Amino acid sequence: MKEYQNNIEIEKCFIEKQWKLANKIDLKNCIKIDSIKYIGGVDLAYWKENNCEYAVCCIVIVDYISKHIVEERYNIQMVEVPYISGCLAFREIPIVLETVKLLKIEPDLYVFDGNGYLHPRHMGLATHAGIVLNKPSIGIAKSYFKVLNTDYIEPANEKFAFEDIIIENEIYGRVVRTQKGVKPIFLSIGNKINLDTAMQIVKDMTGNESHIPIPTRFADIMTHKIRKKSKETKYEGAGNQYYSKA
Repeated sequence: MKEYQNNIEIEKCFIEKQWKLANKIDLKNCIKIDSIKYIGGVDLAYWKENNCEYAVCCIVIVDYISKHIVEERYNIQMVEVPYISGCLAFREIPIVLETVKLLKIEPDLYVFDGNGYLHPRHMGLATHAGIVLNKPSIGIAKSYFKVLNTDYIEPANEKFAFEDIIIENEIYGRVVRTQKGVKPIFLSIGNKINLDTAMQIVKDMTGNESHIPIPTRFADIMTHKIRKKSKETKYEGAGNQYYSKA
């Protein structure tokens, strides 16, 4: 990032790139639920060591029918891109792509812990990565990223009750209560899928043990384990790849 003088210049550059990428978003449904075999859950976690920031990306491949894990991969890298609200994908895309390269099983679609179309420029991580990977993708966020100062409508306290998030007469995403008595999640398409298909996949992949879909739940658990292990062993260096057995 040395070519930029400050975060304002970085943000301006990133936003310009997002507007260009937004023209490539594919809103058509390119996947049939009955043809899905594997789903990849993607999550990242961060920590600091010796004044350097590191991130681990974990991808867990889950069998759509059995819900069993068939492959797990992770990658640790030093993070040099600063955090800029609305431009998080630029911090995470590089390590996500490197982790994808480790996979031996190609998933039919990816589910990201984060937003997709539910973003000021429709370019959350799930959309950005879905375009780069040219794969169907879904974004599942655990907290609401407010766009244009628009609040969401709380869904009924029933399993899979939902409300669409409508901003300036456009549906950006959906707030979904996956279990009775739990906080809702925020669903948005990433790329090459429509919202109703994404909703059905969330229903199929959410068990009774958690309010988030199984693939991102497993990936979230894995990121915590790898981060803890890496902090305990005082991992240093960037660009190395760490493998876990499939």
